[in-house]
Amino acid sequence: MQRLASSRRLLQAALVQGRANSSLSAAAAAAAVPTPENAFAAAPKMPPFDYTPPPYDGPRAEEIFRKRTEFLSPSLFHFYDRPLNIVDGKMQYLFDEDGRRYLDAFGGIATVCCGHCHPDVVDAIVNQAKRIQHSTVLYLNHAIADFAEALSSKMPGDLKVVFFTNSGTEANELALMIARLYTGCHDIISLRNGYHGNAAGTMGATAQCNWKFNVVQTGVHHALNPDPYRGAFGSDGEKYARDVQEIIDFGTTGRVGGFISEAIQGVGGIVELAPGYLPAVYNMVRKAGGLCIADEVQAGVARTGSHFWGFESHGVIPDIVTMAKGIGNGIPIGAVVTTPEIAQVLTRRSYFNTFGGNPVSTAGGHAVLKVLEKEKLQENAFVIGSYLKERLNKLKEKHDIIGDVRGKGFLLGVELVTDRQKKTPAKVEIGHVMNHMKDMGVLVGKGGFYGNVFRVTPPLCFTKEDSDFLIDVMDIALSKL
Repeated sequence: MQRLASSRRLLQAALVQGRANSSLSAAAAAAAVPTPENAFAAAPKMPPFDYTPPPYDGPRAEEIFRKRTEFLSPSLFHFYDRPLNIVDGKMQYLFDEDGRRYLDAFGGIATVCCGHCHPDVVDAIVNQAKRIQHSTVLYLNHAIADFAEALSSKMPGDLKVVFFTNSGTEANELALMIARLYTGCHDIISLRNGYHGNAAGTMGATAQCNWKFNVVQTGVHHALNPDPYRGAFGSDGEKYARDVQEIIDFGTTGRVGGFISEAIQGVGGIVELAPGYLPAVYNMVRKAGGLCIADEVQAGVARTGSHFWGFESHGVIPDIVTMAKGIGNGIPIGAVVTTPEIAQVLTRRSYFNTFGGNPVSTAGGHAVLKVLEKEKLQENAFVIGSYLKERLNKLKEKHDIIGDVRGKGFLLGVELVTDRQKKTPAKVEIGHVMNHMKDMGVLVGKGGFYGNVFRVTPPLCFTKEDSDFLIDVMDIALSKL
Protein backbone atom coordinates (compact mmCIF):
# COMPACT_ATOMS: atom_id res chain seq x y z
CA MET A 1 0.00 0.00 0.00
CA GLN A 2 2.91 2.31 0.74
CA ARG A 3 4.39 1.66 -2.69
CA LEU A 4 0.96 2.22 -4.29
CA ALA A 5 0.55 5.53 -2.54
CA SER A 6 4.05 6.53 -3.55
CA SER A 7 3.35 5.67 -7.20
CA ARG A 8 0.19 7.76 -7.15
CA ARG A 9 2.04 10.72 -5.67
CA LEU A 10 4.78 10.45 -8.29
CA LEU A 11 2.29 10.38 -11.15
CA GLN A 12 0.24 13.25 -9.74
CA ALA A 13 3.40 15.29 -9.28
CA ALA A 14 4.52 14.52 -12.84
CA LEU A 15 1.15 15.42 -14.29
CA VAL A 16 0.91 18.61 -12.25
CA GLN A 17 4.48 19.55 -13.14
CA GLY A 18 3.85 18.80 -16.79
CA ARG A 19 0.78 21.01 -16.84
CA ALA A 20 2.72 23.72 -15.07
CA ASN A 21 5.51 23.52 -17.62
CA SER A 22 3.16 23.68 -20.61
CA SER A 23 1.06 26.57 -19.29
CA LEU A 24 2.28 28.61 -16.36
CA SER A 25 -1.09 30.21 -15.87
CA ALA A 26 -4.57 30.18 -17.32
CA ALA A 27 -4.01 33.68 -18.68
CA ALA A 28 -0.80 32.66 -20.42
CA ALA A 29 -2.48 29.60 -21.84
CA ALA A 30 -5.37 31.66 -23.18
CA ALA A 31 -2.89 33.99 -24.86
CA ALA A 32 -1.01 31.18 -26.58
CA VAL A 33 -2.97 27.97 -26.64
CA PRO A 34 -0.96 25.19 -28.32
CA THR A 35 -2.60 23.63 -31.34
CA PRO A 36 -4.04 20.15 -30.94
CA GLU A 37 -1.14 18.93 -33.09
CA ASN A 38 1.85 20.11 -31.07
CA ALA A 39 2.65 21.11 -27.52
CA PHE A 40 5.30 23.64 -28.56
CA ALA A 41 4.81 26.58 -30.88
CA ALA A 42 8.34 25.97 -32.26
CA ALA A 43 7.45 22.45 -33.36
CA PRO A 44 7.30 21.61 -37.07
CA LYS A 45 3.86 21.53 -38.64
CA MET A 46 2.30 18.09 -38.72
CA PRO A 47 1.08 16.83 -42.13
CA PRO A 48 -2.63 17.50 -42.71
CA PHE A 49 -5.03 14.65 -42.05
CA ASP A 50 -8.75 14.56 -42.77
CA TYR A 51 -10.09 13.07 -39.56
CA THR A 52 -11.33 14.48 -36.29
CA PRO A 53 -12.03 12.03 -33.46
CA PRO A 54 -15.31 12.24 -31.58
CA PRO A 55 -15.12 14.08 -28.25
CA TYR A 56 -13.80 11.95 -25.41
CA ASP A 57 -15.64 12.15 -22.09
CA GLY A 58 -14.14 9.11 -20.37
CA PRO A 59 -11.73 8.90 -17.41
CA ARG A 60 -8.63 11.09 -17.48
CA ALA A 61 -5.04 9.87 -17.37
CA GLU A 62 -4.76 10.36 -13.60
CA GLU A 63 -7.79 8.18 -12.90
CA ILE A 64 -6.76 5.46 -15.34
CA PHE A 65 -3.24 5.36 -13.90
CA ARG A 66 -4.66 5.07 -10.39
CA LYS A 67 -6.77 2.06 -11.40
CA ARG A 68 -3.92 0.54 -13.35
CA THR A 69 -1.61 0.85 -10.35
CA GLU A 70 -4.19 -0.66 -8.03
CA PHE A 71 -5.75 -3.40 -10.13
CA LEU A 72 -3.28 -4.39 -12.85
CA SER A 73 0.03 -6.21 -12.66
CA PRO A 74 2.87 -4.21 -11.07
CA SER A 75 5.07 -5.50 -13.89
CA LEU A 76 3.41 -3.10 -16.34
CA PHE A 77 5.47 -0.08 -17.28
CA HIS A 78 4.87 2.96 -19.44
CA PHE A 79 6.72 5.38 -21.69
CA TYR A 80 7.14 9.10 -20.98
CA ASP A 81 7.31 11.24 -17.85
CA ARG A 82 3.59 11.86 -18.22
CA PRO A 83 1.97 8.69 -19.56
CA LEU A 84 -0.35 9.15 -22.53
CA ASN A 85 -4.03 8.27 -22.47
CA ILE A 86 -4.65 7.22 -26.08
CA VAL A 87 -8.36 7.10 -26.86
CA ASP A 88 -8.61 7.08 -30.66
CA GLY A 89 -6.65 6.03 -33.72
CA LYS A 90 -6.95 6.37 -37.49
CA MET A 91 -4.38 5.01 -39.95
CA GLN A 92 -0.91 6.31 -38.91
CA TYR A 93 -2.23 8.67 -36.25
CA LEU A 94 -3.26 8.41 -32.60
CA PHE A 95 -5.27 10.84 -30.48
CA ASP A 96 -5.12 11.50 -26.75
CA GLU A 97 -7.86 12.43 -24.28
CA ASP A 98 -7.66 16.09 -25.32
CA GLY A 99 -7.93 15.35 -29.04
CA ARG A 100 -4.26 16.05 -29.68
CA ARG A 101 -2.96 14.18 -32.71
CA TYR A 102 0.25 12.14 -32.69
CA LEU A 103 2.16 10.57 -35.54
CA ASP A 104 2.50 6.90 -34.58
CA ALA A 105 5.98 5.73 -35.53
CA PHE A 106 5.81 2.72 -33.21
CA GLY A 107 2.71 0.94 -34.51
CA GLY A 108 1.82 -0.72 -31.23
CA ILE A 109 5.26 -2.42 -31.21
CA ALA A 110 5.41 -3.29 -34.93
CA THR A 111 1.85 -4.61 -34.79
CA VAL A 112 -0.36 -2.17 -36.69
CA CYS A 113 0.46 -2.70 -40.36
CA CYS A 114 -2.59 -1.53 -42.38
CA GLY A 115 -3.21 1.47 -40.12
CA HIS A 116 -5.29 2.03 -37.01
CA CYS A 117 -8.96 1.19 -37.49
CA HIS A 118 -8.57 0.54 -41.20
CA PRO A 119 -12.18 0.48 -42.47
CA ASP A 120 -11.79 -2.79 -44.41
CA VAL A 121 -10.37 -4.60 -41.39
CA VAL A 122 -12.96 -3.09 -39.04
CA ASP A 123 -15.79 -4.10 -41.39
CA ALA A 124 -14.52 -7.67 -41.61
CA ILE A 125 -14.31 -7.95 -37.82
CA VAL A 126 -17.71 -6.35 -37.17
CA ASN A 127 -19.50 -8.36 -39.85
CA GLN A 128 -18.07 -11.61 -38.55
CA ALA A 129 -18.84 -10.69 -34.93
CA LYS A 130 -22.45 -9.99 -35.90
CA ARG A 131 -22.74 -13.43 -37.46
CA ILE A 132 -20.83 -15.61 -34.99
CA GLN A 133 -18.02 -14.65 -32.63
CA HIS A 134 -16.90 -18.08 -31.55
CA SER A 135 -17.88 -21.68 -32.06
CA THR A 136 -14.98 -24.15 -32.00
CA VAL A 137 -12.64 -25.69 -34.55
CA LEU A 138 -14.55 -28.92 -33.87
CA TYR A 139 -17.13 -27.44 -36.27
CA LEU A 140 -16.47 -26.13 -39.75
CA ASN A 141 -16.25 -22.42 -40.48
CA HIS A 142 -14.99 -20.82 -43.67
CA ALA A 143 -13.15 -17.91 -41.98
CA ILE A 144 -10.30 -20.03 -40.61
CA ALA A 145 -9.95 -22.07 -43.81
CA ASP A 146 -9.99 -19.00 -46.06
CA PHE A 147 -7.34 -17.23 -44.01
CA ALA A 148 -5.13 -20.33 -43.83
CA GLU A 149 -5.31 -20.69 -47.61
CA ALA A 150 -4.45 -17.01 -48.14
CA LEU A 151 -1.58 -17.17 -45.65
CA SER A 152 -0.08 -20.30 -47.18
CA SER A 153 -0.13 -18.63 -50.60
CA LYS A 154 2.37 -16.11 -49.20
CA MET A 155 4.83 -18.83 -48.16
CA PRO A 156 7.67 -20.29 -50.26
CA GLY A 157 8.35 -23.97 -50.85
CA ASP A 158 6.17 -26.56 -49.16
CA LEU A 159 5.20 -24.34 -46.23
CA LYS A 160 1.45 -24.69 -46.45
CA VAL A 161 0.01 -26.12 -43.21
CA VAL A 162 -1.15 -23.50 -40.69
CA PHE A 163 -1.72 -23.79 -36.93
CA PHE A 164 -3.39 -20.72 -35.43
CA THR A 165 -2.58 -19.41 -31.95
CA ASN A 166 -3.37 -16.25 -29.98
CA SER A 167 0.08 -14.63 -29.83
CA GLY A 168 3.68 -14.77 -30.94
CA THR A 169 4.73 -16.42 -27.69
CA GLU A 170 2.22 -19.22 -28.25
CA ALA A 171 3.35 -19.60 -31.86
CA ASN A 172 7.00 -19.92 -30.86
CA GLU A 173 6.17 -22.34 -28.05
CA LEU A 174 4.36 -24.56 -30.54
CA ALA A 175 7.15 -24.31 -33.11
CA LEU A 176 9.78 -25.39 -30.57
CA MET A 177 7.64 -28.33 -29.50
CA ILE A 178 7.06 -29.40 -33.11
CA ALA A 179 10.82 -29.30 -33.81
CA ARG A 180 11.59 -31.40 -30.76
CA LEU A 181 8.87 -33.91 -31.56
CA TYR A 182 9.83 -34.24 -35.22
CA THR A 183 13.56 -34.68 -34.61
CA GLY A 184 13.42 -36.54 -31.32
CA CYS A 185 16.05 -34.11 -29.98
CA HIS A 186 15.59 -31.65 -27.14
CA ASP A 187 18.50 -29.28 -27.88
CA ILE A 188 17.57 -25.94 -29.45
CA ILE A 189 19.97 -23.23 -30.60
CA SER A 190 18.95 -19.58 -30.51
CA LEU A 191 20.82 -16.28 -30.70
CA ARG A 192 22.07 -14.08 -27.92
CA ASN A 193 20.09 -10.84 -27.79
CA GLY A 194 17.09 -12.58 -29.38
CA TYR A 195 13.55 -12.43 -28.00
CA HIS A 196 10.96 -15.14 -28.66
CA GLY A 197 8.38 -14.81 -25.88
CA ASN A 198 7.78 -15.04 -22.16
CA ALA A 199 6.45 -18.57 -21.56
CA ALA A 200 8.62 -21.43 -20.32
CA GLY A 201 10.02 -22.66 -23.64
CA THR A 202 10.27 -19.30 -25.35
CA MET A 203 11.87 -17.70 -22.30
CA GLY A 204 14.55 -20.35 -22.62
CA ALA A 205 15.11 -19.37 -26.25
CA THR A 206 15.13 -15.67 -25.35
CA ALA A 207 18.66 -14.52 -24.58
CA GLN A 208 18.45 -11.26 -22.67
CA CYS A 209 18.48 -11.29 -18.87
CA ASN A 210 15.98 -8.38 -18.89
CA TRP A 211 13.26 -10.79 -20.07
CA LYS A 212 14.18 -13.97 -18.21
CA PHE A 213 12.90 -15.12 -14.82
CA ASN A 214 14.61 -17.65 -12.59
CA VAL A 215 12.54 -20.65 -13.66
CA VAL A 216 13.55 -23.94 -15.24
CA GLN A 217 14.71 -23.34 -18.84
CA THR A 218 16.39 -26.37 -20.33
CA GLY A 219 17.85 -27.56 -23.59
CA VAL A 220 18.62 -24.20 -25.20
CA HIS A 221 22.09 -23.06 -26.31
CA HIS A 222 22.63 -19.39 -27.13
CA ALA A 223 24.97 -18.69 -30.03
CA LEU A 224 27.09 -15.61 -30.66
CA ASN A 225 24.93 -12.84 -32.08
CA PRO A 226 25.89 -11.86 -35.66
CA ASP A 227 25.54 -8.15 -34.87
CA PRO A 228 27.29 -6.01 -37.50
CA TYR A 229 27.46 -2.99 -35.17
CA ARG A 230 28.50 -4.45 -31.81
CA GLY A 231 29.62 -7.94 -32.78
CA ALA A 232 33.22 -9.21 -32.72
CA PHE A 233 33.33 -9.99 -36.46
CA GLY A 234 31.50 -7.00 -37.88
CA SER A 235 29.49 -8.01 -40.95
CA ASP A 236 31.23 -11.35 -41.56
CA GLY A 237 28.31 -13.73 -41.13
CA GLU A 238 30.27 -16.92 -41.77
CA LYS A 239 32.65 -16.21 -38.87
CA TYR A 240 29.73 -15.88 -36.47
CA ALA A 241 28.24 -19.10 -37.86
CA ARG A 242 31.27 -21.08 -36.67
CA ASP A 243 30.00 -20.68 -33.12
CA VAL A 244 26.86 -22.63 -34.02
CA GLN A 245 28.96 -25.50 -35.32
CA GLU A 246 31.01 -25.44 -32.12
CA ILE A 247 27.82 -25.59 -30.04
CA ILE A 248 26.70 -28.62 -32.04
CA ASP A 249 30.11 -30.29 -31.69
CA PHE A 250 30.85 -29.48 -28.06
CA GLY A 251 27.48 -28.75 -26.45
CA THR A 252 25.22 -31.48 -27.80
CA THR A 253 25.27 -35.12 -28.87
CA GLY A 254 25.94 -33.89 -32.39
CA ARG A 255 22.22 -33.87 -33.11
CA VAL A 256 19.87 -30.94 -32.43
CA GLY A 257 16.16 -30.33 -32.46
CA GLY A 258 16.30 -26.97 -34.16
CA PHE A 259 17.53 -23.43 -34.57
CA ILE A 260 15.31 -20.36 -34.05
CA SER A 261 16.06 -16.76 -34.93
CA GLU A 262 14.55 -13.52 -36.09
CA ALA A 263 15.71 -12.13 -39.44
CA ILE A 264 15.95 -8.73 -37.73
CA GLN A 265 15.95 -8.73 -33.93
CA GLY A 266 13.09 -6.52 -32.80
CA VAL A 267 13.14 -6.31 -29.01
CA GLY A 268 16.92 -6.63 -29.23
CA GLY A 269 17.15 -3.23 -30.91
CA ILE A 270 16.40 -3.77 -34.62
CA VAL A 271 19.61 -5.72 -35.18
CA GLU A 272 20.08 -7.05 -38.71
CA LEU A 273 21.87 -10.38 -38.92
CA ALA A 274 25.23 -10.24 -40.69
CA PRO A 275 25.06 -11.22 -44.40
CA GLY A 276 25.76 -14.86 -45.10
CA TYR A 277 24.95 -15.96 -41.56
CA LEU A 278 21.58 -17.66 -41.98
CA PRO A 279 22.48 -19.76 -45.06
CA ALA A 280 25.59 -21.07 -43.29
CA VAL A 281 23.75 -21.83 -40.04
CA TYR A 282 20.74 -23.45 -41.75
CA ASN A 283 23.16 -25.81 -43.50
CA MET A 284 24.92 -26.71 -40.24
CA VAL A 285 21.68 -27.26 -38.33
CA ARG A 286 20.15 -29.46 -41.02
CA LYS A 287 23.30 -31.57 -41.20
CA ALA A 288 22.84 -32.11 -37.45
CA GLY A 289 19.26 -33.28 -38.02
CA GLY A 290 17.59 -30.08 -36.81
CA LEU A 291 14.77 -27.94 -38.14
CA CYS A 292 15.18 -24.24 -38.91
CA ILE A 293 12.56 -21.92 -37.39
CA ALA A 294 12.05 -18.35 -38.60
CA ASP A 295 10.49 -16.07 -36.00
CA GLU A 296 8.67 -13.53 -38.18
CA VAL A 297 6.58 -11.98 -35.40
CA GLN A 298 8.08 -8.53 -36.04
CA ALA A 299 9.98 -8.76 -39.35
CA GLY A 300 7.20 -10.50 -41.28
CA VAL A 301 4.05 -9.45 -43.11
CA ALA A 302 5.57 -6.97 -45.57
CA ARG A 303 7.18 -4.79 -42.91
CA THR A 304 10.71 -4.92 -44.34
CA GLY A 305 9.41 -3.86 -47.75
CA SER A 306 11.86 -5.73 -49.95
CA HIS A 307 10.17 -9.05 -49.14
CA PHE A 308 6.97 -10.22 -47.48
CA TRP A 309 8.95 -12.25 -44.93
CA GLY A 310 12.21 -11.17 -43.32
CA PHE A 311 13.96 -14.50 -43.90
CA GLU A 312 13.52 -14.15 -47.67
CA SER A 313 16.16 -11.41 -47.83
CA HIS A 314 18.70 -13.98 -46.58
CA GLY A 315 17.95 -16.45 -49.37
CA VAL A 316 16.77 -19.24 -47.06
CA ILE A 317 13.59 -21.28 -46.69
CA PRO A 318 12.83 -22.34 -43.09
CA ASP A 319 11.14 -25.56 -42.03
CA ILE A 320 8.80 -23.68 -39.69
CA VAL A 321 7.69 -20.03 -39.72
CA THR A 322 6.04 -18.27 -36.79
CA MET A 323 4.14 -15.00 -36.95
CA ALA A 324 1.78 -12.72 -35.00
CA LYS A 325 1.47 -8.94 -34.57
CA GLY A 326 1.15 -7.70 -38.18
CA ILE A 327 -1.05 -10.56 -39.41
CA GLY A 328 -3.86 -9.21 -37.24
CA ASN A 329 -3.22 -5.44 -37.34
CA GLY A 330 -3.87 -5.42 -33.59
CA ILE A 331 -6.14 -8.45 -33.29
CA PRO A 332 -4.73 -11.10 -30.91
CA ILE A 333 -3.68 -13.79 -33.36
CA GLY A 334 -0.55 -15.80 -34.10
CA ALA A 335 0.30 -18.65 -36.44
CA VAL A 336 2.76 -21.43 -37.13
CA VAL A 337 3.28 -22.52 -40.74
CA THR A 338 5.16 -25.68 -41.66
CA THR A 339 5.22 -28.51 -44.18
CA PRO A 340 2.60 -31.29 -44.37
CA GLU A 341 5.21 -33.84 -43.31
CA ILE A 342 6.35 -31.96 -40.23
CA ALA A 343 2.76 -31.07 -39.29
CA GLN A 344 1.98 -34.76 -38.89
CA VAL A 345 3.82 -34.89 -35.53
CA LEU A 346 0.88 -33.22 -33.79
CA THR A 347 -1.37 -36.14 -34.70
CA ARG A 348 0.50 -38.34 -32.22
CA ARG A 349 -1.59 -36.84 -29.44
CA SER A 350 -4.47 -34.38 -29.26
CA TYR A 351 -3.37 -30.81 -29.97
CA PHE A 352 -6.03 -28.17 -29.42
CA ASN A 353 -6.25 -24.41 -29.03
CA THR A 354 -9.63 -23.05 -27.95
CA PHE A 355 -9.28 -19.59 -29.46
CA GLY A 356 -6.67 -20.29 -32.14
CA GLY A 357 -8.44 -19.74 -35.44
CA ASN A 358 -11.34 -17.88 -33.87
CA PRO A 359 -13.72 -16.68 -36.65
CA VAL A 360 -13.43 -13.00 -35.71
CA SER A 361 -9.62 -13.08 -35.56
CA THR A 362 -9.21 -15.00 -38.80
CA ALA A 363 -11.74 -12.84 -40.65
CA GLY A 364 -9.77 -9.80 -39.55
CA GLY A 365 -6.47 -11.41 -40.48
CA HIS A 366 -7.72 -12.29 -43.94
CA ALA A 367 -8.83 -8.69 -44.42
CA VAL A 368 -5.31 -7.54 -43.48
CA LEU A 369 -3.78 -9.58 -46.31
CA LYS A 370 -6.30 -8.15 -48.76
CA VAL A 371 -5.54 -4.57 -47.69
CA LEU A 372 -1.79 -5.12 -47.94
CA GLU A 373 -2.28 -6.29 -51.52
CA LYS A 374 -4.89 -3.74 -52.57
CA GLU A 375 -3.05 -0.71 -51.21
CA LYS A 376 0.45 -1.95 -52.17
CA LEU A 377 1.67 -1.45 -48.61
CA GLN A 378 4.72 -3.69 -49.05
CA GLU A 379 5.88 -1.46 -51.88
CA ASN A 380 5.20 1.60 -49.72
CA ALA A 381 7.23 0.11 -46.88
CA PHE A 382 10.13 -0.41 -49.27
CA VAL A 383 10.04 3.00 -50.98
CA ILE A 384 9.17 5.22 -48.02
CA GLY A 385 11.13 3.08 -45.56
CA SER A 386 14.25 3.44 -47.72
CA TYR A 387 13.69 7.19 -47.90
CA LEU A 388 13.25 7.42 -44.14
CA LYS A 389 16.40 5.40 -43.50
CA GLU A 390 18.34 7.67 -45.84
CA ARG A 391 17.14 10.73 -43.95
CA LEU A 392 17.99 9.09 -40.61
CA ASN A 393 21.52 8.48 -41.87
CA LYS A 394 21.81 12.16 -42.80
CA LEU A 395 20.65 12.98 -39.27
CA LYS A 396 23.45 10.73 -38.01
CA GLU A 397 25.95 12.93 -39.83
CA LYS A 398 24.64 15.94 -37.90
CA HIS A 399 24.30 14.42 -34.43
CA ASP A 400 27.24 12.53 -32.89
CA ILE A 401 24.92 10.85 -30.40
CA ILE A 402 23.54 8.67 -33.21
CA GLY A 403 25.89 5.71 -33.36
CA ASP A 404 24.06 3.53 -35.85
CA VAL A 405 21.06 3.52 -38.17
CA ARG A 406 19.87 0.09 -39.30
CA GLY A 407 16.99 -2.06 -40.43
CA LYS A 408 14.82 -2.33 -43.52
CA GLY A 409 11.53 -0.89 -44.68
CA PHE A 410 9.50 0.13 -41.66
CA LEU A 411 11.56 -1.92 -39.20
CA LEU A 412 14.24 0.66 -38.40
CA GLY A 413 16.53 1.24 -35.44
CA VAL A 414 18.47 4.32 -34.36
CA GLU A 415 21.04 3.58 -31.67
CA LEU A 416 22.10 6.45 -29.40
CA VAL A 417 25.56 6.45 -27.84
CA THR A 418 27.46 9.01 -25.79
CA ASP A 419 30.76 7.95 -27.36
CA ARG A 420 30.90 6.63 -30.92
CA GLN A 421 34.26 4.94 -30.44
CA LYS A 422 33.34 3.14 -27.22
CA LYS A 423 29.68 2.79 -28.30
CA THR A 424 28.58 3.77 -24.79
CA PRO A 425 24.76 3.39 -24.59
CA ALA A 426 22.93 6.71 -24.18
CA LYS A 427 20.38 5.21 -21.79
CA VAL A 428 19.36 8.45 -20.09
CA GLU A 429 19.49 10.69 -23.12
CA ILE A 430 17.09 8.56 -25.15
CA GLY A 431 14.36 9.15 -22.57
CA HIS A 432 14.77 12.91 -22.84
CA VAL A 433 14.59 12.77 -26.64
CA MET A 434 11.49 10.58 -26.54
CA ASN A 435 9.72 13.01 -24.23
CA HIS A 436 10.58 15.97 -26.46
CA MET A 437 9.40 14.11 -29.55
CA LYS A 438 6.14 13.18 -27.87
CA ASP A 439 5.55 16.80 -26.91
CA MET A 440 6.02 17.76 -30.55
CA GLY A 441 3.61 15.08 -31.73
CA VAL A 442 5.71 12.02 -32.63
CA LEU A 443 5.63 8.66 -30.85
CA VAL A 444 8.51 6.22 -31.27
CA GLY A 445 9.48 3.12 -29.33
CA LYS A 446 12.74 2.11 -27.74
CA GLY A 447 14.48 -1.19 -27.18
CA GLY A 448 17.78 -3.00 -27.30
CA PHE A 449 19.50 -4.68 -24.38
CA TYR A 450 20.59 -1.30 -23.02
CA GLY A 451 17.33 0.48 -23.86
CA ASN A 452 19.15 3.00 -26.06
CA VAL A 453 17.71 2.22 -29.50
CA PHE A 454 14.79 4.01 -31.10
CA ARG A 455 12.43 1.48 -32.66
CA VAL A 456 10.83 3.11 -35.69
CA THR A 457 8.09 0.68 -36.71
CA PRO A 458 5.13 2.70 -38.02
CA PRO A 459 2.02 1.44 -39.81
CA LEU A 460 2.87 0.60 -43.42
CA CYS A 461 0.67 3.45 -44.68
CA PHE A 462 3.30 5.94 -43.41
CA THR A 463 3.98 8.65 -46.01
CA LYS A 464 6.94 10.69 -47.21
CA GLU A 465 5.43 13.73 -45.47
CA ASP A 466 5.17 11.74 -42.25
CA SER A 467 8.82 10.75 -42.61
CA ASP A 468 9.91 14.35 -43.10
CA PHE A 469 7.92 15.43 -40.06
CA LEU A 470 9.45 12.65 -37.93
CA ILE A 471 12.96 13.66 -39.01
CA ASP A 472 12.36 17.34 -38.28
CA VAL A 473 11.01 16.54 -34.83
CA MET A 474 13.83 14.12 -34.01
CA ASP A 475 16.37 16.71 -35.17
CA ILE A 476 14.94 19.35 -32.82
CA ALA A 477 14.68 16.90 -29.92
CA LEU A 478 18.30 15.77 -30.35
CA SER A 479 19.43 19.39 -30.50
CA LYS A 480 17.92 19.95 -27.04
CA LEU A 481 20.40 17.55 -25.40
